[in-house]
Amino acid sequence: MLSAFCERWQPETTTFHMPFGEMTITLDDVASILHIPVTGSMISFSQPLHVDDVNALLVELLGITDVEASRETEQCRSPSVRLLWLRDHFSTITDASSDDDVVFATRAFLLHLVGCTLFADKSATSVAVVYLELFRDLSMVGSYAWDAACLAYLYRQLTTATRFEVRQLGGYVTLLQAWIYEHFPEMFSSPDMSYTESRPRALRWRPHVISDSLQSVRERLDRLQISEVCWEPYEDHRAEHPFPDIAWYSGCIKCGQVVEPYHPEWVLRQFGYIQTIPPRPFTPPRPDRSILLVQYWERWTDHLLTDQSRGRRCLYSSSGESVPEYMAWYDRISHRIVQPPQLRSGSTTDARSSLPSHAASTSDTRIARALTSLRHVISGGRDQSADYFWGALNEAHGILSGSDETSASHSTPSPAPACHSTPSPATRPFFSPPTFVYPPRASVDPPPPSDDPPPLIVPPPPASVAPPAPTADPSAPAPDSTASTTVYVRSKRKKKT
Repeated sequence: MLSAFCERWQPETTTFHMPFGEMTITLDDVASILHIPVTGSMISFSQPLHVDDVNALLVELLGITDVEASRETEQCRSPSVRLLWLRDHFSTITDASSDDDVVFATRAFLLHLVGCTLFADKSATSVAVVYLELFRDLSMVGSYAWDAACLAYLYRQLTTATRFEVRQLGGYVTLLQAWIYEHFPEMFSSPDMSYTESRPRALRWRPHVISDSLQSVRERLDRLQISEVCWEPYEDHRAEHPFPDIAWYSGCIKCGQVVEPYHPEWVLRQFGYIQTIPPRPFTPPRPDRSILLVQYWERWTDHLLTDQSRGRRCLYSSSGESVPEYMAWYDRISHRIVQPPQLRSGSTTDARSSLPSHAASTSDTRIARALTSLRHVISGGRDQSADYFWGALNEAHGILSGSDETSASHSTPSPAPACHSTPSPATRPFFSPPTFVYPPRASVDPPPPSDDPPPLIVPPPPASVAPPAPTADPSAPAPDSTASTTVYVRSKRKKKT
């Protein structure tokens, strides 16, 4: 389930691209699911810690010796400590211990807590020592915006998980699972009937294992309808946990060195409003990013979405309405389906017949036709001819570009279609895929005419024919026969070389 959602993550807008539009985890989701502070100071760190700074911080704030700190950081081979080491080293502290030992154990417990939950790494066995700086003054722990920091960290981990070489997902995975259960209750959830609304919504769901394969979950998401989504799942929870106004904040959120965009205007349906075409996301300049973000967050009331930006409310909270032009725009900048149609369970040879009703858009149909055309080329391997290969590519290019002028036969390649004109920056989607142009072949596309005279090409003489003897000058003396033979032999040797 988590892998299927990671495949739909768009790092540039920090949203999931679903078949009907975009969705994401909002500040309101985190506040309702975890019940952690959503307002407060933004979590910031100056620079990554050096190993000497890490040891000094462990000695100062945890009360251990420098030898113990060096041994632990050397074993971790990073500015981190093991969660097991924290448990073993501070589990013997009791109420009868000294006040300093209790403070040291409290800091170790909080560091262990955030390492297991909010800022869990992919190993799930260690935690970065830099977070220990947040617990220097224990009275300030509740003044941080843990909600925004946790969300920014999860956004970054989802972005990392979209890379091909990554096999694990970091961050607070329980938060992501609970968000999926809340918004897609008919597909994945297993509710706990003893839950009461006074507790965090994460406790509403019982942990269970989904036995479906990744391909099966992909297909279920590809066929997902708007009516199967719970757009506002916390209506019954508002009496105990009201909606935070800061959830309308539009800008960037931060966790240490991690900076991620946060824009509720991309997911207005999750707030009960009609979805419109969103604007370009805000990206502050990198040199002034930290200063601007702190200023933005401290004055978050000045950066909330206005009533005009929010638009009109949906007639029904579960309708998931959008303006008519939204889906046409969404088709241009995204793909509704992830699972290739020809790889679906029970699919036939014709990939177009297995398309779901909601995915029967023009772009999806063209993709299915292009994949069907290229399937024969991919299965043919290196045994096929170059003309067969180029013919299939030209046909697929014509299908995707909409020209459909290429011939369906692969025996005779048709000329490569011309590239479409590039739209202006004002009308081009900012993260639309680039237009690929196949390189022209000399046998298909002749080079453009030139005003320069063609170069003189002199073919070499055949190896079996001797070069013609130079015309003798009547006034010159007769050449010696030996010298003439020597010149001919040298010329012949040069030809062989």
